[in-house]
Amino acid sequence: MDRVRDRIKVKHYSRSTESIYCHWILKYILFHKKRHPAEMGKPEIEAYLNYLARDRHYSASSQNQAFNAILFLYREVLETELPQGINAIRAKTHKHIPVVLSMGEVQQVILGMQDPFKLMAELLYGGGLRVNECMNLRVKDIDPERRSIMIMDGKGCKDRITILPERVIPRLLEHIKKVKFVHDRDLALGFGKVVLPDALNRKYPKASQELRWQYLFPQKNLFTNPKTGERGRWHVDDSILRKAFRIAALNTGIHKRVTPHCFRHSFATHLLENGYNIRAVQELLGHKSVETTMIYTHVMSKGNLAVRSPLDIFLVPPS
Repeated sequence: MDRVRDRIKVKHYSRSTESIYCHWILKYILFHKKRHPAEMGKPEIEAYLNYLARDRHYSASSQNQAFNAILFLYREVLETELPQGINAIRAKTHKHIPVVLSMGEVQQVILGMQDPFKLMAELLYGGGLRVNECMNLRVKDIDPERRSIMIMDGKGCKDRITILPERVIPRLLEHIKKVKFVHDRDLALGFGKVVLPDALNRKYPKASQELRWQYLFPQKNLFTNPKTGERGRWHVDDSILRKAFRIAALNTGIHKRVTPHCFRHSFATHLLENGYNIRAVQELLGHKSVETTMIYTHVMSKGNLAVRSPLDIFLVPPS
């Protein structure tokens, strides 16, 4: 498993991908009574995937995750090419329609939150950010003058620029002042070193103590870097933001399944409904293909939902 983690880091995969791949690879090994993967092949892979589909009833996406993790293990770690045609039972892939909130519902949820979670929610909706992109924002990624947010190393290892909502800029600048105050206090106590991406820590040894590299939404408590033993602040855990969304949605009485990712869906849908070019929305979202962005045309009020029901058109209401 150490070799697996090392290879994932060499390939610059995200922390979430590392966690998911290690989970499935370990489950695969344990399923076959801790046999070494080099001693196994196509029959064992098929048996494991069949077990996930037939006995455990995992979804198609989970099965694909498991299969991709096992492929990574053989191709990248063991450097063994698997035979073509892994014949295993696979669940059917469901085409999910995203949950989209109305503008009024978005406003209700935001008003039901307190900072810093309210500020995070406004960035999610105002810039179409993914949850992990919001969590990983650094102070330097905010450009108030150009009203832009730099998303570094987003999904697919891509950088992009998206919108910084003008209405949040004054509060965001006040928030950065609070981050600076906490960071200055940490430095005075001998802490304050943040984890830097890739090898920047070796290239710029003092950068980890600079304000610009600190997380925009740091945790309340200090954490210890397991590699260096240095103490600093990690970003807020996304589970806390998700909990804030659940509470706000319950208090507003909205019965839809409200999650932080709903705000990204709502961002895209509302822009398209207001006439913005789908290519521009694609760029803001960071989608590789415009087909991915096209999913939002199915939930636009000016799309299929613009058709009136015949019950409203043709039937005369009872007198």
